[in-house]
Amino acid sequence: MATVHWLQHVPFEGLGSMETYLTEQGHDLFCTRLWAGDELPPIDAFSTLIVMGGPMGIYDHDQYPWLVAEKRFLSRVVASGTPVLGICLGAQLLADVLGAEVTSNWEKEIGWFPVRAVEELPESLDSIFPAEMNVFHWHGDTFAIPDDSTCLFSSTACANQAFLYKEQVIGLQFHLETTCDSAATLIDNCRDELVHGSWIMPEQEILSCVHGFQEINTYMSKLLQQFFSL
Repeated sequence: MATVHWLQHVPFEGLGSMETYLTEQGHDLFCTRLWAGDELPPIDAFSTLIVMGGPMGIYDHDQYPWLVAEKRFLSRVVASGTPVLGICLGAQLLADVLGAEVTSNWEKEIGWFPVRAVEELPESLDSIFPAEMNVFHWHGDTFAIPDDSTCLFSSTACANQAFLYKEQVIGLQFHLETTCDSAATLIDNCRDELVHGSWIMPEQEILSCVHGFQEINTYMSKLLQQFFSL
């Protein structure tokens, strides 16, 4: 069994379906609540790291000074060879520490939209993901693909949706962990972002996709299973 540490940037974005899966598999879970001022752990205190999302930008150092320490921490974790999974903001932070630029996307992407594999998926992921899948998005920024990384997925609204770095770091711009309940919590806290837009769905349309949540959570469980075999 693994010791899994995860970084939380806001109290309303948790592990979603990952918490159930990891607990059922017997993994030990520990969390640093950066928003609450928790201290970051020693990098030898865990075997896997998960970096979650949040509404802030990765360069908002003045408003969120802990971002500076978090980036230093992530650089050390990546250098140690520890497997790291980053989701949304987490993926952007990892792209940044790997030397890639993070910028505002040309459109916000919020809701259910398909992503397509850029090319044939690496063997380690080919059995997990189809070439195209409908996933849940909530982001306004995007990342460039770091050196020594493979771009995995793209969408019409956002060219870079996922990357794999040296079979060690996976960054997902989209959310596979979101459940109907966690989506409702996200909406309650960020409803002001649900404005009219080409790639922004209304609240009820987001929450009505019950089968979609079940499907993406299955993808996430399979990804975690593969992740712990690294």
